Amino acid sequence: PTSTEISAAPQPQTFFYTLDNNVLTTEQRQFYEDNGYLLIKKLVSDEDIERFRKEFVRICKREVRPPGAMIMKNEALRSQYGQSENVVNKVQDFQEDEELFRYCTLPEVLRYVECFTGPNIMAMHTMLINKLPDSDQQTFVHPMHQDLHYFPFRPAARIVCSWTAMERADQDNGCLVVQPGTHKLPLKPHGYPTWEGKTNKLFHGLLEEDQKIPKVHLVMEKGDTVFFHPLLIHGSGINRTPGFRKSISCHFASSECYYIDVKNTTQEHLEKELVEMAHKKFNMTSVELKDIWNFRARLVKGERINL
Repeated sequence: PTSTEISAAPQPQTFFYTLDNNVLTTEQRQFYEDNGYLLIKKLVSDEDIERFRKEFVRICKREVRPPGAMIMKNEALRSQYGQSENVVNKVQDFQEDEELFRYCTLPEVLRYVECFTGPNIMAMHTMLINKLPDSDQQTFVHPMHQDLHYFPFRPAARIVCSWTAMERADQDNGCLVVQPGTHKLPLKPHGYPTWEGKTNKLFHGLLEEDQKIPKVHLVMEKGDTVFFHPLLIHGSGINRTPGFRKSISCHFASSECYYIDVKNTTQEHLEKELVEMAHKKFNMTSVELKDIWNFRARLVKGERINL
């Protein structure tokens, strides 16, 4: 063949971060490859979101007490509002609450998750965030960070976060902010930010942030869902409105992922902090980071292999 004929032949595209399963279009796969996230409009129904909201309110009122869940509150507001959604800003590790955990098993969500993890899917980390109205003290701001900082399992490309807006999220109420393309960077050192005002426990951020990388505010409507890579640098801003900004999310991983030893890595200090918290909360005398993640993890599809 001549050189003209060779160059005209279609070249097979190489995708590193998505898998072949005919769910995503070529354009969607390329967008995720380039940017590290993909937004799917109106993926979760209003009916499901209303059920999650009602269960969250029940948890706030202590009508339901999911075992192992971490309920994060602004204690300063309790005297004013008592036990209510005006005080609770996060329910983390809701894997034992069957109503909230339904989110992690929704077929419409798993259909997309499988594009990143493959068929054997573990739900590893669950959160319902209720971003409360805030001041300039930045009480509920999560600084720019990479989620892989928290995870002692690899490979990163087989982990994905599914994050669903439970109401409109925009710049006024502190929507997600991402730095497209940063999923191609290595895991960077994280720690507590040096800003003034209160910092929430375990809200680690990048120790050095590259201000030259452009930021994109992900404006999302109720039910919109963004899937993003665990190395994508992202955060969220202040809620300057009088209302709440709720979202529900899960980090999924292929059960074929494997645990790593984080000693002598940038994640070592995180392990110490989490182990200390486990000692206090559960009175566990001997615990490793892997044990904490084994407790959180639940199989949602396929076969449990390593995790």
